[in-house]
Parts: sequence; structure tokens; C-alpha cells
Amino acid sequence: MTTSPIGRATAQPVVGPRAARRVSGTGRAHRPGGAWRIGTRTAWYVVMIAATAFFVVPLIWLLIAPTKTDHQLVYEGPMAFGSFHTFVRTWDQIYAFQGHELLTWLANSAMYSVGGLALALLSAVVAGYGLALTEFIGRKVLLSITLVVMIMPASALVLPLFLEMNLVHLLGSAWSVILPFGFFPFGVYLCYIFFSSTIPKELLAAARVDGASEWDVFWRIALPLARPVVALVGLFAFVANWTNFFLPYVMFYSDRQYPLPVGLEYLVSSTSAFNPVAGAHSPVLRPELAMATLVAVAPVFLVFLFAQRALVQGMLAGATKE
Repeated sequence: MTTSPIGRATAQPVVGPRAARRVSGTGRAHRPGGAWRIGTRTAWYVVMIAATAFFVVPLIWLLIAPTKTDHQLVYEGPMAFGSFHTFVRTWDQIYAFQGHELLTWLANSAMYSVGGLALALLSAVVAGYGLALTEFIGRKVLLSITLVVMIMPASALVLPLFLEMNLVHLLGSAWSVILPFGFFPFGVYLCYIFFSSTIPKELLAAARVDGASEWDVFWRIALPLARPVVALVGLFAFVANWTNFFLPYVMFYSDRQYPLPVGLEYLVSSTSAFNPVAGAHSPVLRPELAMATLVAVAPVFLVFLFAQRALVQGMLAGATKE
């Protein structure tokens, strides 16, 4: 407040800090912390670009490697495309390796993975439904055992499974891999979460009141509603079975019984660049090894590509409860 010459008070306008910056012409560039935010955002972009390159560049190299000869792959530009003719020749060489053994490994992987997938879906869905929506003695104990086994590393179970299969004389047979593949505690837990949080018990109780048997309640009501989580469990089980290395490596004696992951290890040991004992005249070189890797990855990629919608629905199933 100021006093005029005639003694009356005159109010002075109050100017805030933001208005003062506009009047003084400072602008946004001089806002406190602005430089720090710009630097943080730039660093974030740099980190994201570096991480993307770290994961994408090896994939691009893997796609390009079969299009070049081994000499070109080593001494020419690693990201340069070779030729389609070289790609076809690389495929012919790896296809003819030891009497088309790559196709044998591919067929073995399909048989083991699909067989284990069928058993995993059957056991996981039924067990998850029973643990979530039925009451019986030992229910909580079984659920606790499922959780404990789920967090155990798969490699820790290989030795007990080996001794068990040896006891029942199944070593070296397809069942020595398919039966353990059918044991999928993570799928049991996913189905348990879905059935316990999504399907209302009142709906099942109403069906029982109407005279439906327990099998009809499961088959006609619960299972159709559980299609998203069934697809999710199926995807996880298939990927886990297809990429499993240690269990088939222990269970089988002959390389003709190997699935693709174990077959790739056999190819690596036959490549002179990784195993000098293989000799310089080994038919398996780095382009052929890259081609075999693409063959091993392709089925998982295709399954994931066509199951994206079911995967998203399964991951969101049970996230909200009506």
C-alpha cells in the first residue's frame, strides 16, 4: 500500500513469479529443472535405442547368415545380405546332413511337444478346477505343493525323473520325455487363479440344483468359459516343451531320438569353428548352423504369431472380477 499526496491509500498490483517471468522475458528455457528433464529424456532415449539394438541386431544377423558363405560371414560385412542362391545351397547342405537328420529332430520335437502339451492341458485344467471350485481333504496341502514345485528350477527335477524312468524301464523311449512334459505346475496355478477369481460359484451351484452332474458342470459350463486361460496354458506348455534341452539330453541314448534343441548342440559339436576336433572338412559350417537355428525357432514363432489374441485374452482373464 502507498499513500497519495492527498492521503488516500492506493493499491499496487501483486505480480506472481510466473507473471514476472513473462514480463521479464525469461520464458520456459529458464524454468528451474528444465535442462535436467531434457537430459534425462535424452539419456532414456539413448538407453532404449541401445537396448533395442542389443536384442534386434543378433536376430537380423541370424536371418542374414544363411545367405552367405562361411568366408563371407567372417571376413565381409556381418550385416550385409548375401544371395538367395547361397541361402538355398545352405538349406540343401543342412537338409542332407547325416541322412536328413534335421527333419528327424524336427519330427521328434513335434511329437514330444504335442504329446506333452495334451497331457499338460488335461492335468492342468482339471487340477486347477478341482483346487479352485471343489472342497476335499488335503486341498490346501496340494495347492502348497504345487506352488513349491512351480518355483523349483526344472533342472533340479531331472535326476529324480531319470531315476523314476529307469525304475519303470522307460529310459530311451518317447514316454520318458512326454510324461514329464505333461507335469506342468505353472499351468495348474494359472487355471486355479482363473477358476477361483472369474467363474462365480453361484453359477455352478445353480447348474447342480438343475440336476447337472459334476462332469456336466465342468464340461458344459466351466470349460467353455476357460478357453482364454486354456490357450494361455497351452502356449506356455508348448514353448517350454519345445525349448527343453536338459531332460531329453539325459533320457535318450541315440541321436536319432533327439529333439531339435539337443540336435543343435550336436550340430555345434560338429562345426569346426566351435569344435576343432570336428576337422576342417566338417559339412556343418556357421551358415548351416544358423539355418538350423532358424528351423528350430520358426515353429515357436508361428505358434506365438497365431496365438497372440488368445495370449492377450488369457493374460487378462481373471484380472477383474464382476
